[in-house]
Amino acid sequence: MKLYFSIVIPVYNRPQEIDELLNSLTFQTYKDDYEIVIVEDNSENKCEEVIQKYKDKLTISYFVNIENIGAGKSRNYGMQQAKGNYFIILDSDVLLPTHYLETVKLALTKNYTDAFGGADAAHKSFTALQKAINYSMTSVLTTGGIRGKKNSLGKFQPRSFNMGLSKIAFEKTNGYSEMKYGEDIDLTFRLWNAGFETQFIEEAFVYHKRRTNIEEFYKQTNNFGGARPKLNRRYPETSKPTFWFPTLFIFGFDFSILLLFFGWWIFVIPFVLYFTAIFIDSLLQNKNIKVAFLSIITTYIQFAGYGLGFLKSYFKK
Repeated sequence: MKLYFSIVIPVYNRPQEIDELLNSLTFQTYKDDYEIVIVEDNSENKCEEVIQKYKDKLTISYFVNIENIGAGKSRNYGMQQAKGNYFIILDSDVLLPTHYLETVKLALTKNYTDAFGGADAAHKSFTALQKAINYSMTSVLTTGGIRGKKNSLGKFQPRSFNMGLSKIAFEKTNGYSEMKYGEDIDLTFRLWNAGFETQFIEEAFVYHKRRTNIEEFYKQTNNFGGARPKLNRRYPETSKPTFWFPTLFIFGFDFSILLLFFGWWIFVIPFVLYFTAIFIDSLLQNKNIKVAFLSIITTYIQFAGYGLGFLKSYFKK
């Protein structure tokens, strides 16, 4: 089957990100035709002027929703309007390496699957905090590498910031559900239940900017944690005891700090050793002491956000 890619990108009030993403697409080594479908989700700060800059360089279709329908439904709308037979779904806050599309085509030619996922990485231009957040979100020591590591724990679940989906699979599953968070995991489970195969394409990574401050990062991980019990209720066979780890970690760490005031220092030792391992591993990967120190903070924030969001959602009817 000849692949014709439609790159689907939902956007909400982020014209600068669209500018940077489209600019990275102009440097692709990919020689075949493809299209870009941008869905503006009722933004106040629209990216129409940015798109005009690239009309002569890229094939772009631009749609504007008059109501804020969310990223999932915006992706569905984009896929409904797309002309391709294979959709590549990206978040607006990513940059693509020059080999991205060529890598995806080669992988699907060798081993075709109706869906795929790729990894995320930190670009050299990112801030120290963005690099630390990227480390916390992708490290085997923090997430088990489930967001895109070859040696990840368990079966890889594609994420919507860097995900591919065939038109056939989209029509069979109806794409993303109404879930605001965790909608990509929900789609992956429905793909598997419908008999579709997925794969992880290691070299099809993107540079993912993520959040630019601690408060936004906490809110994001809190939403991720809140989505997991909802997924467990929908798909009870996917529930695992390990999903409780961030919650137990945070309560255990805070309690160990409290015990220090009473002279019980032994309970804090495992946490000191763990954060030391985080520092060393991040330092080896990023070659930057500031990023390594920040990785300790972002790891704690990630566990706190996810763990407390999970706990609240678990007991919420």
